[in-house]
Amino acid sequence: MSYLNQHRFAMQLAQLSRAWRAELDRRLSGMGLSQARWLVLLHLARFEARVGKWPTQRELAESVAVEGPTLARLLDTLEAQGLVSRQAVVEDRRAKRIVLNPVAVPLIEQIEAISSQLRQELFAGIDPEELRLCQQVHARILANLEKH
Repeated sequence: MSYLNQHRFAMQLAQLSRAWRAELDRRLSGMGLSQARWLVLLHLARFEARVGKWPTQRELAESVAVEGPTLARLLDTLEAQGLVSRQAVVEDRRAKRIVLNPVAVPLIEQIEAISSQLRQELFAGIDPEELRLCQQVHARILANLEKH
């Protein structure tokens, strides 16, 4: 692939990511959540579903890909809204588990429904084989990034 095509691909990927997130944020704006807060809620719900326990604050920060202090501020807000709680970890007095409060479940369901609808719209007309190939390319790029 030529340098110009690599550059175009990288720019298009960045533009796609920003536009996708902006559209999702626009659709979720009526819920009173910032992009960062709804992202934390989604990661929290998915982490528990995938791993079977609530994450520590550090695990959640890694999952969301934010620094600890940034996550702490987001959690302060979510906790003040009654959406999450911090619980002590018995094995490590310094660590806190982040628990999704029951009041957040309907909110998560709304976020998931809106997100699912957007994905259906954005993937309309895309052949499954094209999508599979695109995922392979992205996986290779990610693997190359992880080498650095």
